[in-house]
Amino acid sequence: MVLKYQFPEDFWWGSATSATQIEGTKDNDGKGKSIWDHWYEAEPNRFYQGVGPGVTSNFQDTYREDIKMIREIGHNTFRLSLSWSRLIPEGTGEVNRKAVDFYNDVIDELLANDIEPFINLFHFDMPMALQEIGGWENRETVDAYAEYAKTAFELFGDKVSKWFTFNEPIVPVEGGYLYDFHYPNKVDAKAAVQVAYHTTVASARAIEIFHQMDVNHGKIGIILNLTPSYPRSQNPADLKASEAADLFFNRSFLDPSVLGVYPDGLKEIVELHGIAPVTEAGDEALIRDNTVDILGVNYYQPRRVKAKEHVPNPDGPFLPDWYFDNYVMPGRKMNEYRGWEIYEKGIYDILINLKENYGNIESFISENGMGVQNESRFLKNGEIQDDYRIEFVKEHLKWVHKAHAEGANVLGYHMWTTMDNWSWSNAYKNRYGFISVDIETQERTIKKSGRWIRDVSRENGFDE
Repeated sequence: MVLKYQFPEDFWWGSATSATQIEGTKDNDGKGKSIWDHWYEAEPNRFYQGVGPGVTSNFQDTYREDIKMIREIGHNTFRLSLSWSRLIPEGTGEVNRKAVDFYNDVIDELLANDIEPFINLFHFDMPMALQEIGGWENRETVDAYAEYAKTAFELFGDKVSKWFTFNEPIVPVEGGYLYDFHYPNKVDAKAAVQVAYHTTVASARAIEIFHQMDVNHGKIGIILNLTPSYPRSQNPADLKASEAADLFFNRSFLDPSVLGVYPDGLKEIVELHGIAPVTEAGDEALIRDNTVDILGVNYYQPRRVKAKEHVPNPDGPFLPDWYFDNYVMPGRKMNEYRGWEIYEKGIYDILINLKENYGNIESFISENGMGVQNESRFLKNGEIQDDYRIEFVKEHLKWVHKAHAEGANVLGYHMWTTMDNWSWSNAYKNRYGFISVDIETQERTIKKSGRWIRDVSRENGFDE
């Protein structure tokens, strides 16, 4: 029987996690401090209910049972990140052998359960030792990252053939250097541009090393949170605002990563405001010649914008918002817990844009998910009845199916996230997982959505 929404036999079904959000820390594990450990120590009040990254989902101790559960919900692929500060505690220098053993065990356990590991090298978690010299503002961090990537390829490349340089690299730029929701809590557009630029150079360096080493005949990519910028209207002023938002938040990483060049419009803006990055000879060729093999697409919500209603304060710090205002569209569908609009067609628009303007690069949905507060109220007979999550995933998958049917080169779907985890400054405010985690007891329970995705993956599709 052919299902209405049938996907290819080799479609990737899975979910994504990050090291800082699930691993936890314990005495004598050898891990160095990341910026999250430091920030929590310095300002625990900035974290929801004062909960920091120390315990999280305790994956360090529970990975074997977790991976069996991941297999039970039908995953054939799974994305995790390495913690740079766990593997190389000071960011440079000595490798932590306990981390090597841990990650090898995790990879072996995944492979033993017929789950292909996708490994991401950086998910917001700069080693504090490197942040102390400026983090991504400092070119030395690019060199340290290249060495870290090379070390990871050498250690795990014989078992892993799908690698990613960064997850959502725009987020540390926004959070750490523009809008004050990540450490180091700067509001400095020139620093933000330099951080973004060095991140792109670092990604290109890792790609160059990967291909020189011919790691497991594998592929290397980047994971970008692509947020379509929809104008309020077709008025030229609104269109111009949406184009500017697209330059800042999408094309700033998408174009150099996939096409090997920065968009002219973005270069003009940073020159105009005197915030262009410091570059080095050879950077342009490095970026041009080391584009990604594959693109991960994280999609949660659209960005709706309109022309500015007021002239920005000339004495205030430059922000991307000088070029647009956010627009609240009447009648929009909302995830009220997260404050995000739910617009399923956005995932289709992204994939068609990649098809038409980015060489139809191989891609997959690397994150898409719905965070809900107080999920325990949906507990019935020992299972979270998260029909809202099933509906969310199903409606997005319908648009992924449509894009695939129209020729988009989309290879899989990963939800955020596998199990309920610590979510940065939001801690455990919202739950996202296919698997419920009781933080007090660390007990895991598959949610209704986990059973649903198991059936979808087994059948490679679903009906209404």
